[in-house]
Amino acid sequence: MSATYQPRHAGALRDGDGAAAERRAEQKPLGGIAGWIDDRTGLAKGSSTLLRKVFPEHWSFMLGEIAMYSLIVCLLTGVFLTFWFVPSMTQVVYDGSYVPLQGVIVSDAYRSTLDISFDIRGGLLIRQIHHWAALIFVVAVFVHMARIFFTGAFRKPREINWVFGTILSLLACIEGFAGYSLPDDLLSGTGIRAMNGFVQSAPIIGSYLSYFIFGGAFPGEQIIPILYSVHILLIPAILVGLFILHIVLVFVHKHTQYPGPGRTNNNVVGYPFMPVYIAKAGGFFFIVFGVIALVAAVVTINPIWAYGPYDPSPITAGSQPDWYMGFADGALRLVPGWLEFVSWGDFTWSMNIFPFSLILLPLMWTIIGVYPFVEKWVTRDNREHHLLDRPRNAPTRTGIGVAGIVMYCVLMFAAGNDLMAIKLHLSINDITNALRLLFFIGPPIAFWITKRICLSLQRADRQKVLHGRETGTIWRHADGRFEEIHAPLTPDERWPLVQHEVAEPLELVQEVDANGVASPAARKERLRAKLSRFYFRDRVAPATPSELEAAHHEHEVQETQPMSVAPEEIEPAARH
Repeated sequence: MSATYQPRHAGALRDGDGAAAERRAEQKPLGGIAGWIDDRTGLAKGSSTLLRKVFPEHWSFMLGEIAMYSLIVCLLTGVFLTFWFVPSMTQVVYDGSYVPLQGVIVSDAYRSTLDISFDIRGGLLIRQIHHWAALIFVVAVFVHMARIFFTGAFRKPREINWVFGTILSLLACIEGFAGYSLPDDLLSGTGIRAMNGFVQSAPIIGSYLSYFIFGGAFPGEQIIPILYSVHILLIPAILVGLFILHIVLVFVHKHTQYPGPGRTNNNVVGYPFMPVYIAKAGGFFFIVFGVIALVAAVVTINPIWAYGPYDPSPITAGSQPDWYMGFADGALRLVPGWLEFVSWGDFTWSMNIFPFSLILLPLMWTIIGVYPFVEKWVTRDNREHHLLDRPRNAPTRTGIGVAGIVMYCVLMFAAGNDLMAIKLHLSINDITNALRLLFFIGPPIAFWITKRICLSLQRADRQKVLHGRETGTIWRHADGRFEEIHAPLTPDERWPLVQHEVAEPLELVQEVDANGVASPAARKERLRAKLSRFYFRDRVAPATPSELEAAHHEHEVQETQPMSVAPEEIEPAARH
C-alpha cells in the first residue's frame, strides 16, 4: 500500500491555525456561573495569582487577624442594633420591662437601649457582643502595632501602611467613644459632659464650637444624632476603607517574615493562600467570634439600667472612661491648675485643659506616625526590608517603645487616682504627685533597663553561637578543674542568631569645604550624627565565621587533652 504526497504552497501550511486558536479560546478554565462572570470581568487571572500568594506562619501574625475579625463582628452586630435603636434626645416616659425605671422620664435613646436589652429577643447578648468586640478590636489594633514597631516591620516599603494603621488606631478610639456615648445613660453622659468641657477650653472659639456641636447649651438636642451618624456611617466607612487599603498593601509588598534558614528578602516561606491559609483563617474567625460570644454571655459590660438616665445636675463619682481613652483623662488630672490665666480682662486661657485634651490625641498619633521616617533619616537606610528584626537586636528602638508604653500606662492609671485613694486609703494629692514624678522619670528608667536587657540578650546569643548550648553536664578534669559541657548549635539554630546586621554610628562630616566655606547642611548632619550615636553607640556585633571557627578549634584542642580520671558527678557535701 502506498501513500500519495500532494504538495502544498507554503502559505497553506498555516490554514488550520485559526481554527485551533478558536478551539483554545472556547476552552475556559472556569465553567458555569464562574465562567460567565470571568467572561465579563476577567477576574480569573488576578484571582489565580491571589490564591497562590504565600503567607508565612507565626503566632504574632494572628494579632492583625483578630483585629479584622473583631471589626467584622462589630459591623454585623451593629447592623442588628440599628434596627431598634432610636438616636433621639426627645423626653419620654419609660414603660418597658425594667420595673425600677418604670414611670421615669428618659430620652428616647436611653429607652430604646433598655428595650434592646430587655424586650428584644437576644438583644442584650448582641449588644454585649458588640461592646466586647469593640474593646477587643482596639486592643488587637494596639498590640498589632506594637508587634510591627518592635520587629521593624514599618521600614521601607511599608511606611505608608504604618501611617494607615496609625490613623486606623486613632479612629478606633474615636469610634469607641462615640459608641458608648449613644445610650445617654449617666456614665456616657458624664463622658459627653467632659467632651463639652474640652471643646469649650479651645481659645476664643470654644463656646461657639460647643453651641455648634450640641445645638445649644449643654446637653443640647443634637449631640446624640450627630454621634450616631458618626458612629454608624462616617468612621466605619473610613475604617473599612483603611482596612482594605492595608490588606491590599500587604499583598502588594508581600508579607514580612521572621529570620530563619532559607528566608531572605527575596522570598516568602510559608503556605499558599488557597487552600491552606484560607481554611486556617476561616477557622480562626469562628474561634474569635466564639470567644467574644462566650465572654459576652457570661460577663456583663456597660449595664446602663444600673447607671440610670443621664441628668446633668448631679456629679458622678467614680466614673471612668474605657481604657483606650483613659490616658487623656489621666493627663488632665496630672496637669497643675495654675496653667490657667486671664488676659485683657476678658479672655480665659485654659492651658491646663486645652493642650492635654484637644491637642494630646493628634500629637501622640502624629509622633507615632512619623517615627518610621525619623528612623530612616537617622540611619540613612533606603533598602527594602522584608525580614523582621528580633527586638533584642534593635535595643534603642525597643527601649523607645517600652518607654512610650510606660508613659501611656502612667497616664492611664492617673485616670483612677480618686479610686486608688479611696480603696487604698491614701491621699489623692500624694498619689497625683507620685504619678507626676513617675511620668517624667519612669520612661527614661524603662528605656535604660530595656536597652540593657536587650544588649545582655545579644551577648548571651553571641556566647551561645561561639560556645554552644548549655547541657547541664559537669566534667572534672585531672587537675581538679570543673567544666560545663556545651552542645554545639545546628546551622538552623545558629542562623537566626547571626544573620542580623549591626549598624555603626555615622561619622560627622566636614562642616567646611576645602575653601573654608561652611556647608549649608552642617547643622542637619550634626543632628543626624548625634541621633545615630544615640541609636548605635552601644552595639554587640554578631559572631563572624572566623570567630566561630576559632572557637570550634579551641574546643577541639580542649577535648583532645588526656584525662587521668573519668568524669564523675559532684557529690553533695557531707552533713554535720
